[in-house]
Amino acid sequence: MKVAALISGGVDSAVAVHLLKEQGHDITLFYIRIGMDNGEGDCSAEEDIEMCSLIAKRYGLPLEIVSLHQEYWDNVMEYALRTVKAGLTPNPDLMCNKMIKFGFFEQRWGKDFDITATGHYASTLVANDKKWLATAVDPVKDQTDFLAQISYEQLLHLTFPLGNLPKYKVREIAVETKLPNAYRKDSQGICFLGKINYNDFIRRHLGEKKGAVIELETGRKIGEHKGFWFHTIGQRKGLGLSGGPWYVVKKNIHDNVIYVSQGYDTDKQYSRLIHIDEMHFITEDPWSANSNEVEITFKNRHSPEFNKATLTRSADGGYVINSQNKIQGIAPGQYAVLYDPLSKICFGSGVITGQRVNF
Repeated sequence: MKVAALISGGVDSAVAVHLLKEQGHDITLFYIRIGMDNGEGDCSAEEDIEMCSLIAKRYGLPLEIVSLHQEYWDNVMEYALRTVKAGLTPNPDLMCNKMIKFGFFEQRWGKDFDITATGHYASTLVANDKKWLATAVDPVKDQTDFLAQISYEQLLHLTFPLGNLPKYKVREIAVETKLPNAYRKDSQGICFLGKINYNDFIRRHLGEKKGAVIELETGRKIGEHKGFWFHTIGQRKGLGLSGGPWYVVKKNIHDNVIYVSQGYDTDKQYSRLIHIDEMHFITEDPWSANSNEVEITFKNRHSPEFNKATLTRSADGGYVINSQNKIQGIAPGQYAVLYDPLSKICFGSGVITGQRVNF
């Protein structure tokens, strides 16, 4: 099989290449290059490319370095900045997979191959003559929540060699086969931003503007912040407040005010009902015409935990998740990712609307 393998310089994508090579596929490696938002190069990318070159040499494979710089900044980062400016919480990684890795890359390069492989921790399965996105065996590393906006056409052209391996085994394979990046640390942060600090990125584009931090229960001002766009619902760290823990529970966008509540168990942090819109189903809609609700599990942030719930369609065409347990820090703009409770098939995702305040 002719395979386009997306490689990042990290150990996961390198082991994915190793497994594909062992299976006898005809592989071409691709590194997607994205520059800084000021148009300059990213030093971390140079390190990644050097590592990718070593992997290519190790297995005697061609390596192509392709640029999607403008597409990334015009789409993924424009979406992130627009969402943050509106007082919402974006998910750039999810949008990056949909629009860059499996969007523009597939349209221009991936289409010439039988399939595209990545080092994501996810898997696929076939049931009822259809292909489905499913979770990886490693619940901590599972990345289906970052893939929940891809289309069915994109899924049909994807394979995830690491889906059946726990992370420790991936690292073991890298060490045993003496891959040059066997001991390299896993990358952290937003897709393609490399070593850029997220708050520095937001500050460079949206600036700073002092505003009040108000205790929700009393209405008293207890501090100041540098712009509501630096904060998200459910946030605890980085508030600079004493006597905590304090959690962000509400934002007034018009007046640049954030509201906080004190304590680990404050009810202001939690809710069982989550309203979602712009619902996207990858393979098909699990909605049954013969039932008023569907049993699901879901995630509203990257976590190994699945929350049990029911999904119902609301009168306005949106959906409502009714969780069995109270969920902390439900932030409008986040994506709720839906799963089948038995097979752990990922159905898709929708944008959380929640209870917006002054949007």
